[in-house]
Amino acid sequence: MSDQDAPRAAADPFSAGPLGADEARHVLRLATEQAEQGEYETASALYSRLVGHREALVHVAALLGLADARYRLDDEEGALQSWIVAAQAPETPITWQAWVALAGARVRQGDLPAAARAYREAERRAPPQERPAITSRLGWLNKEMGNTLTAQRYFGRARPGVFTPVATWGILAVTIAVTAWTFLAPTNDLLDVLLLDKRQVRDGEVWRLLTVTLVHANWLHLGFNMFALYIVGPLVEALYGRTLFIGFYLLAAAGGSVASYLFIPGVSVGASGAVFGLFGLLLLSTWIYKPALGRQAQALTMQIGFLIVLNLAIGFGLGTGLGVSIDNAAHVGGLLSGAWLGLAIAPRGAIRPAGPGNSAVLRAAAVIALLTVILVALSLTPLWA
Repeated sequence: MSDQDAPRAAADPFSAGPLGADEARHVLRLATEQAEQGEYETASALYSRLVGHREALVHVAALLGLADARYRLDDEEGALQSWIVAAQAPETPITWQAWVALAGARVRQGDLPAAARAYREAERRAPPQERPAITSRLGWLNKEMGNTLTAQRYFGRARPGVFTPVATWGILAVTIAVTAWTFLAPTNDLLDVLLLDKRQVRDGEVWRLLTVTLVHANWLHLGFNMFALYIVGPLVEALYGRTLFIGFYLLAAAGGSVASYLFIPGVSVGASGAVFGLFGLLLLSTWIYKPALGRQAQALTMQIGFLIVLNLAIGFGLGTGLGVSIDNAAHVGGLLSGAWLGLAIAPRGAIRPAGPGNSAVLRAAAVIALLTVILVALSLTPLWA
């Protein structure tokens, strides 16, 4: 940036006249900051200032930002025109993003052949790490259009290797090992430290909200929870990645534990709150975002709702009819926490890019909101106190 350009950009980014490369990037940063803060009108004006810039990368980035701002302002037609212009602009490293967005717009319009063409253009231009998700979307679109063989070919390309759910296996191994130790150990010292003792939580031992997932009442209790995790864990991990999967598991565990803390006296054990969270997450995320899934995964997700209702019915039925102590509050708390995360965070290969889970700001806000609810709940007086 020249000595004259920098002050002018800082003082008035809307000022008329040609922009130098550094000055244009400065305005682009300002526009992005405004968009991240939800100031889409201002962001739209700043992006418009950069459309037509002689540097192709700035021009395309401005069009993409302008399209997103217009879409957030419910101007779908204006957004569509910006995506079209960006896709037809001189090639840049981010042109593939314009084709992806254009494909998403065609999906919302119900024009699946046009969407497939746009995704093929995006796949051809996208960096290698982005191609599997785009290829999965092509598989989903061809399946919707009745092109079964073509769809299977795309799904096969999207999954070139065998996915290993390392995080799921790790949680299973640690949980089984710790629970087995508490069963076989000569004392209950470890169990007493890890279980969800509500009075100890009220006294500040908040780690129990998470460590409760590591201990169980008996072998049957452990078997039920670990089998459920073995079924749903790999699917969630494949859709979101290992880091998010672990985060979801812990947040659902905390949500279930804090519900138990508020409503159920005594102590609780088990990972069912976290497992129910994975159930809720899968139910909402697959319903809203329609990620590309294989046949077995599709069959499982179609049964999630039934499994949730069945497990809750068994829980309440056993608890009231047979005198069996089941922590239904933890189940419901985990389920709601997971459902909230499934609504707020889109999985990989999501076909519906208009969902709330595609905005980084909204995703972060959703996680912060859930953490806030958990912290506020901990500050409340439990019903049993």
